[in-house]
Amino acid sequence: MDTISNMIIQIKNAGNAGHVRVVVPYSKLKDSIAQVLKKENFVKDVLTETKKGKKMLALELFIENRIPKIKGVKRISKPSKRIYKSSSDIRSVKNGYGALIISTSKGVMSGRDARKASLGGEALFQIW
Repeated sequence: MDTISNMIIQIKNAGNAGHVRVVVPYSKLKDSIAQVLKKENFVKDVLTETKKGKKMLALELFIENRIPKIKGVKRISKPSKRIYKSSSDIRSVKNGYGALIISTSKGVMSGRDARKASLGGEALFQIW
């Protein structure tokens, strides 16, 4: 199972269904991805909860008049095929309306921040 794919698809589907909140199982990587999505204004808030003794990650979504802010996602690097990008290979997503989420040696960050810091890494997914 690809847990990152499950998380981003759950976020996209919840927005399309008109839900304001998504709850996904917790992991440090998912938490850092959620913090980057919050910083890039794709998610309103990120909370950590405990349900039945398990740690969960609750994400509050931006939705106006039942129209979600997140229109689509595309997984780039998969467990079966890892895709790495150098800082010079990082391009804008949807002419700047989207973001590339990349895992670098300094942690998970957006493609814009990684390019400014001259860092490359594993390109996780694109979101717009």
